[in-house]
Parts: sequence; C-alpha cells; structure tokens
Amino acid sequence: MTNLREQFLLDPEIVFLNHGSFGACPIPVFDEYQRWQRELERQPVKMLGREVDGLLREAMKPLATWLNADAADCVFVPNATTGVNIVARSLRLNEDDEVLTTDHEYGACNYTWEYVCEQAGAHYVKQAIPLPVCPADEFIERVWAGVTPRTRVLFLSHITSPTALVFPLAELVARARAAGIVTVIDGAHVPGQIPLDLSALDPDFYTGNFHKWLCAPKSSAFLYARKEQQAGLTPNIISWGGHETDFGLRQQRQATRDPASYLATPAALAFQQEHDWESVRAACHELAVVAGRALADVSGSPPLTPDGAWLGQMAAAELPVQPELASAIKTRLYDVHRIEIPIVVWQGRVFIRVSFQGYNTAAELEILCAALAETLGSVA
Repeated sequence: MTNLREQFLLDPEIVFLNHGSFGACPIPVFDEYQRWQRELERQPVKMLGREVDGLLREAMKPLATWLNADAADCVFVPNATTGVNIVARSLRLNEDDEVLTTDHEYGACNYTWEYVCEQAGAHYVKQAIPLPVCPADEFIERVWAGVTPRTRVLFLSHITSPTALVFPLAELVARARAAGIVTVIDGAHVPGQIPLDLSALDPDFYTGNFHKWLCAPKSSAFLYARKEQQAGLTPNIISWGGHETDFGLRQQRQATRDPASYLATPAALAFQQEHDWESVRAACHELAVVAGRALADVSGSPPLTPDGAWLGQMAAAELPVQPELASAIKTRLYDVHRIEIPIVVWQGRVFIRVSFQGYNTAAELEILCAALAETLGSVA
C-alpha cells in the first residue's frame, strides 16, 4: 500500500489506528475547508443570506451521484446520529408499537430510540446476534424472527460500531418494504469504507458520515429519505426553513451556521478519486482481515468472523479481561506505546477495534500486536 501519511495532519509520534471514531482529513481537503471559512468571514451576509442554499445544493450533487441517489433526496447533517434523531423524532409511534433492531447498535442511537419509544409508550426490541458471527442467511432470519404485527420500524447499522461487522441488509430492507415496515439505516461508517448504492438498497431512510471514511472535515454527514417520506420529517431545529416544502430547504436553512465542512466535502471525494481509493480501500480491507486473526491470536479469543466477508476496513477482537480493566488497557496502549485505538465494553465484554486507512501500514499492525500482548500481561 502506498503510504499516504504525509497527506494527513496526524501526529507522527502516534500510531493512529482509530480512524473509525472521527476520521482524519487530508491536507488539501482541510485547506479547502479553511478556504470556505475565509469566504464566510470575508462576506458573511452574502454567503449566509444569499448564497448558502445554492452552494449546499451544488455541493451535494457529486456526492449524491457517488451514492447513486437523487441529490434532492439528500441533505447535509453534522453527523449520522443527528440523521437518526431527525427520523426517530419525526416518526409518530403509537403505544405498544415496536422498533426492531439488533444488540450491536451504536450507543448514542440506542439512547435516541429508547427516548422516543419511552415518550410514545412504544418498545425498542433488540435481537441478539451472537459472536462469532453466524452465516449471512442465519443473520437475516435471526433479525426477522423479531418481527411481530406491532413492528413499525426496522433500525439497523450497516457497519456496526462496537464489533466492526458489515451487516447484509438488502434482503431485510426488501422484506420490510413488503411488510410495510419503515427501514432506518445507520451507515455512520459506510461512505468511503464500502461501496454504497442507495438506489439498489432502497431504504426509507439512510444516514452516513462523510467525515469518517470519506475523510471530509469534521461534522459533515448526510441524511437520505425516500421522496414519499420527506414531508413527515421535522428538523431537529425549527428555523427559517420550517415552512418550506422543499426537503433540503426545510432541513438545512438556518440562521448562523458554518457550512464550510459541507462545502468542502466534494474535495474529499475528489481527493480519494485522484488517489485511486478503490485500491487503497482494498488494501486496507486485507489488513483488517489479517488484523482480525492476529488480534484474536494475541487475545486467545476466537475471531469474530470466519472470513473477510463481514469486514470493511475495521476489525474487532474480544479481550479476556473484566470490563473494569478496559480503561487501564486503553490508557497503557496510549501512554506507554503511543497507540490511539478504542477499547470498548459491549454486552459486558471488552473489545479492541482497529481501523485501517490509507496512511496505515502492516508494520503498525505488528506494533499493535506486540503492544497489546505486553499490555494484557501487564494489566492482568
């Protein structure tokens, strides 16, 4: 893999294996981000008062084409959690309605649905997906077994945050559509990590981050909604677009908000296209597959998946320690070994999740494995 490290602003003293949390922005893209900020400061009334609606529409066009969606069906949001909130808080759930999901979902989105369901007297139902992960057809049936006559919404991650698994969603989305169940997909880790064709997947709602794997500036994401679903979506902030019928204007038109991260996102797409990111992504995927096995060997736990079909550019492994030691492991890996990597507690179990982006190398995986072996021995 070509080492792209010099293209990023990351601290060279840190082994950065946590692209999945917030992403990292290449220098040319960051320069474009700052250019837009300077444009805003140069004439803020002109940009925010007269130009921003058109600028946002133009910025979304190449991104929507890349996602194989109609730009009119997509709006910018700060992050995928915001997208989930817009949808969850707009749906009118009734008492005893059910929102079906899995036990691998992102914590912030779990909190969102739990809050919405509590307010409505509805139920948030989590189907257990055991590890090591089951075959794809069994996964589909496990999820679908949770459907009842009261199921209103199917909410699923496309790539899970705690376990780094790519869920096979197409069959579930199709079944839900046939059953009249609304599909809400959290694709926080998807754009830039695995190919995404929204027209082929055809969910009711899909939200994903641009600032993670597409490497856009922080706080750039999108929300997609099928045309027939858009009228029912209420913005989290009711502002100047509150009475607009146009989806984009209603969701995006506010007063003072810096649009620079959104306007610079096409530059992130261009950067990856210029650097043959399909090849970069494939190389990172291979590193993730190797890492899943290597980390399992170090920890003594079975790999979470028997092959690479469930992985993108991330991999996770269970660590044989009690949850109360998770913080100590993370701290030691950073303070002693200068490795930035998340250690998460999920279902009462401790996991390490490694991310590979174009600036990472196989040598960094070797450093991680050696450091983790030392750290587990030291902490234990």
